[in-house]
Amino acid sequence: MSKCRWRLARREGGAVAERAERVEFVPLSLDPREVAWAAPDRPFAAFRPSRPMSIPVPSDPLPQLPLPQLPLPESPALVCEGGVVVQANQTAVQLAGRWLPDSLTGLPLHHLLAGLNNGTDAELIGPDGRTVPVRVTRWILPGTDLLVVFLVDISDLRSADDTVSTGEFAQEHARLLQAQRIARVGSFTWEWPTNKISYSPALGELFAGCCVDAADPFCHIHPEDLPDLFRRVHEMVSDRNSSTLEVEFRGLPEHGESFYMCRLRAERSHSGEVLRLVGTMQDVTQTRAVERALRAEQHRLVQAQRVARIGIWEWDPDCDQLLWSDVMQDLYGVAARQTTYQTFLSLVHPDDREWVDELWRQLVVDQVPVDCEHRVLRGDGVERTVRCHGAAIAAGSGRLRLVGTVQDVTEQRAAETRMMRSSQRFADLVAITPVGIGIFDDNDRLIDANEALCKLLGYDLETLRGMSSEALIHPDERAAQLYTHHAAGSESYTVPQRMLLRADGAPVYCELHVSASVQDDGQRFLLVIFTDITERRRVAEALTYRATHDELTGLPNRAAIKDTLTELLVSDDRNIAVLFCDIDNFKRVNDALGHDAGDELLIALARGLQDGLPEGCTAGRLSGDVFVVICSDIVAQGGIGSLVATVSGLLCTAVPLRGQVIRMSAAIGVAVPDASTGGAQDLLRFADAAVFEAKRTGTGHFVMANAALIASADRQVELECQLREALVRDELQLHYQPVVSADGAILSAEALIRWPHPERGMLSPDVFLPVAEQGGLMRELDRWVLHTALREARGWVAWDGHPVAVAVNLADPGDGDFVATVATAVAESGLPWDRLVLELVETTLIDLPSATRRAMAELVGRGVRFAVDDFGTGYSSLARLKELPAQIVKLDRRFVCGVGVDPSDFAVTRAVVDMARAMDRVCVAEGVENSAQFQVLQGLGVDAYQGWLFSRAVPGPEFRTLLERGPLLR
Repeated sequence: MSKCRWRLARREGGAVAERAERVEFVPLSLDPREVAWAAPDRPFAAFRPSRPMSIPVPSDPLPQLPLPQLPLPESPALVCEGGVVVQANQTAVQLAGRWLPDSLTGLPLHHLLAGLNNGTDAELIGPDGRTVPVRVTRWILPGTDLLVVFLVDISDLRSADDTVSTGEFAQEHARLLQAQRIARVGSFTWEWPTNKISYSPALGELFAGCCVDAADPFCHIHPEDLPDLFRRVHEMVSDRNSSTLEVEFRGLPEHGESFYMCRLRAERSHSGEVLRLVGTMQDVTQTRAVERALRAEQHRLVQAQRVARIGIWEWDPDCDQLLWSDVMQDLYGVAARQTTYQTFLSLVHPDDREWVDELWRQLVVDQVPVDCEHRVLRGDGVERTVRCHGAAIAAGSGRLRLVGTVQDVTEQRAAETRMMRSSQRFADLVAITPVGIGIFDDNDRLIDANEALCKLLGYDLETLRGMSSEALIHPDERAAQLYTHHAAGSESYTVPQRMLLRADGAPVYCELHVSASVQDDGQRFLLVIFTDITERRRVAEALTYRATHDELTGLPNRAAIKDTLTELLVSDDRNIAVLFCDIDNFKRVNDALGHDAGDELLIALARGLQDGLPEGCTAGRLSGDVFVVICSDIVAQGGIGSLVATVSGLLCTAVPLRGQVIRMSAAIGVAVPDASTGGAQDLLRFADAAVFEAKRTGTGHFVMANAALIASADRQVELECQLREALVRDELQLHYQPVVSADGAILSAEALIRWPHPERGMLSPDVFLPVAEQGGLMRELDRWVLHTALREARGWVAWDGHPVAVAVNLADPGDGDFVATVATAVAESGLPWDRLVLELVETTLIDLPSATRRAMAELVGRGVRFAVDDFGTGYSSLARLKELPAQIVKLDRRFVCGVGVDPSDFAVTRAVVDMARAMDRVCVAEGVENSAQFQVLQGLGVDAYQGWLFSRAVPGPEFRTLLERGPLLR
């Protein structure tokens, strides 16, 4: 648009009288030679400038239009060819708001007339966009392609009509707006060429109650959806074959979850150009929520169908169209969702097909509902059992529609079959089970029983039926009920023991398992299982007896003695005395006559004590050759001296044994409770300390426990506690003494335990091992030594590269987990099996249990070597040594120390070396302290040596230094 001062000339060439102070020029859309102007005194005019103007000119040249001169009436008229105006009379030009006669020539008709395609009325568009309502009459000139368009200005008529219909229109508009609000729909018109959008008030109310922004009517569309909406609108506009569009979008997130449906229709010109878009926007949030709920409900329904294995079908018999749900397809193994009745029938098991077909035909013909169960062969050949339901439903058109369900009951029927078989098996089991089973009614009367219960009680079934539960109980237990009713209804419980009465009067002990239940008719009953525990009770009593009595002599053992003492110490009358009796020289009997003879002697002595002790005294056996006598009232026995004399006399009685008469004696230690006595264990410990002192003073003596002995015992107890703590805190140490060959090369090392006591310094095993043995710590010490020695020996290598073994002395190999203990230690250390030597003293091996022998043999098979320690001091025979799985014999130091000076020691040593060589054993001499001993032993053929001549026992780090130095003899 240009603004300037301008002198205008009339068409005839005369000048305009006045001067336009303000002139606006607007180039028209088609003809750059024509401009529209507006002056203060003239609202609108058009003219051609007399000289070129600086107005943009299209690059494409204007079409050269023919201008046939047709005689036109005075009323507005146009002549068009090919949709383009080729001639216009002056009244048409003026009606169109233009000035020059040919200003309409060359314009497309649809640019002049809006809405021409909708009927006879249209809007004549002026150059400034203002319109004039006209009524159009079209006439084609015969024999030509010319279209004559007659225009009638109906502005006055439209104004009158508008006046008449304003009220009706307002009412209709209000109803339309209300309908839009109810349907949550808003309408709009998008003038595409001018990009002007008008909309109904209901449209703004859709978007969270806010009005649509006139500058941006799409401001309430979700930012992520807006590009897609515009893209699809432009695609529709660009596609001349497309006139409608549906797009769903989301509202702004801050207004909550909302969805809208936009529907557009494009109004196009004859040439296909879009004039405007007419559309609606509808709030479909509730619809989508309902759809989601329906989909979720449908999903749950489908899932429920899948879980229950129930399929749904619908059959139209008129067109034989059978629709199956997804579950139906899964049940029958068919992929097709739509099939026919014959397809269904072909899947029915051949043996069931005929009668199944008859049922479905009755449904079609007579509308008889179907409820049946039959077999099917799935598409993959698997046989299943299904239950079918079907019914006829009349459709709205009067046609018959069949619907129903199919449920896979294969597993259910299989379970029922298994249950029936199980019930039958249970009935058979009840009939043949060796356990008695009886059923009692609410009146505690037996109504049924199996054969086992009849045999258990010695009655026939007819006699048992009707008997009360009380009649089954032994008279000695009639005060107790057979069972109780505290668990009536649903619970089960056990009666550990009831003594019942057999038909022959004999007692029978039973354990009862009672279960309360209810029959199908509502009657309650009790199912009682009778387990005969008579033999179990006898065995339990025997086991209890064995647990509290010595197996050899039948006297109470240590556990029973402790229990007896505990009961006596609780009473106020504490005139109690405990006598420890250690048989003198009992080992000689074993060595001379054998262990069986020794056992016979112990049995005879026990019987003498049992029969000869006065009332109020109880004898027991603690271990080996140690008996104990407990007196509950020492005053009644005449005092300690009198009781000791009685007991000593009983133990000194002559006993005939293997053709000889043996008379033994015993050292006796006596302890009585005082203020310092804590319990039975303390009293036994004091008596043990007293008998130890009695044996030290000589045979046949007795010693009364006194303060000094008790103090000594207390020191032993304290040392034992400290030893336990040292074990827990890993405060013990191992020293290693090398075992060398004749040339001084280290072959192995014996692990020797030491205790660095925090108060008494380094303690040797002689000090604390007796305490450990008395306190039952030997096995725990053995395990600690084994694990520690193997761990520290893992990296031992001699100076020349050969591996060095470690020897561990075991005090007690009788543990049932002996093999497992060694295997665990070896596994944790990673040490090879063949580098472990286990040493057992000869006295331990004299009477080795068979289980320990087997364990030793198993370890030997894995590579472990065994050594007999202190050989020559245990009175073992050559035959017994030959049977032992030991590969090494260690000659005791008592013989080695005198080998060069005492002929008897030399003879014993030579005999042991010769015996070891004859039995293919390795002989090791212990305690070699000087070169003279070494030379003599070497001359006798000893294989290896151990003693101070080579090295004392040293800690682990120092032993590693010895390994690095090389041979210990230079």
